[in-house]
Amino acid sequence: MKSERVTTNLGSLLSLSNGKSSPERSSNLPYPVYGGNGIIGFSNEANSSPGTIIIGRVGSYCGSVHFSNSSCWVTDNAIRAKAMNGNDPRFLFYMLHTLRLNDFQTGSGQPLLNQTILSQIPATIPGLSEQRRIAHILSTLDDKIELNRQMNETLEATARAIFKSWFVDFDPVRTKILSEEPYLPPDVLKLFPDRLMNSELGEIPEGWTVRNLGYLSDKPQYGYTASAKDEIVGPKFLRITDINKKSWIAWDSVPHCEITDRDFEKYRLHKGDILIARMADPGHGVLIEEDQDAVFASYLIRFCPIHNEYARFLQYWLRSESYWKLVRAREIGTTRASLNARTLSGFPLVIPPNDVVEIFSSQVSGLRDRVVANTSETEVLANLRDTLLPKLLSGEIRVDDAAKIMEVT
Repeated sequence: MKSERVTTNLGSLLSLSNGKSSPERSSNLPYPVYGGNGIIGFSNEANSSPGTIIIGRVGSYCGSVHFSNSSCWVTDNAIRAKAMNGNDPRFLFYMLHTLRLNDFQTGSGQPLLNQTILSQIPATIPGLSEQRRIAHILSTLDDKIELNRQMNETLEATARAIFKSWFVDFDPVRTKILSEEPYLPPDVLKLFPDRLMNSELGEIPEGWTVRNLGYLSDKPQYGYTASAKDEIVGPKFLRITDINKKSWIAWDSVPHCEITDRDFEKYRLHKGDILIARMADPGHGVLIEEDQDAVFASYLIRFCPIHNEYARFLQYWLRSESYWKLVRAREIGTTRASLNARTLSGFPLVIPPNDVVEIFSSQVSGLRDRVVANTSETEVLANLRDTLLPKLLSGEIRVDDAAKIMEVT
């Protein structure tokens, strides 16, 4: 049985106002700054209170919807929306996701949404009690998704810190040189030498070598040229945009492509492959950490480590400052930044002995396995949320039934 619902318009539910020019931003300030595409930085100032809904106003993010639990700053690329007449702001946020706001945009060149357009869009809502119950169900899923994201960020930061300590700062070697209190177990610390030596890359641990990426990899391979499709017409089609935003792959959002059986075998991705972007956003790299029916796009280059234990090492070398200095050096004086297989293969790096790399790979793999598990769980939760959202808002599914579905999940 559907609960009683009232049809009205957004102007009766939301107080709308344009955002303002962005203030000075930094990464360590208290208030998030929202543009049309979500958080773009942090500021010392806020122009919106907790519970603000942010709606993308112009450009490619026109009609996107975000929610801020805290005070925030909303820029002039977005519209601020506040719940009115006692309606639940979180419910209204979810409701906006079902209205396809982007379909209401105007403008022949630059897409645009304004307050007048938004205020006239019709909407059907239940009573406040039902709003709150629906919002609670959906926000429970979103809270778990956010928790997984935060856990993944922490796990990733830990792995990066280990790499930097061992292979950039050489902390275990310096601990021995200075006879400091060891912070590593004895069986691990003994694998590191007790002196440094000069090399073309500066001081490195004695016995370690300077080689290049090509030394550690099979012959590199350029990716497959095809059109990405949302429909399941073939395997997943991994692109630059799927690897350059986070330190893990959200496979559920990766599109598909059409491909012959022969080409599928040629371009098929395997666990342990390293992919590096050569154009558009050159330098960004990723390690394939799970088996997927997937191929990789032509703007990516595949490097296959000759020894499996070096895959994790290369995964974090691609995130190191020394690697990015090499990438940036290639961009100087060019009108269109790009890399190629030959250039990347020649990038030098410090290579530790196998036994050190094996210990590093073992430690980091434990962290990354949890990242992969969290990402998989997030995909399940997001799919469940997106399935329940329209059905809860329309009354097709009751809140109690949705709660039972979540318990099973």
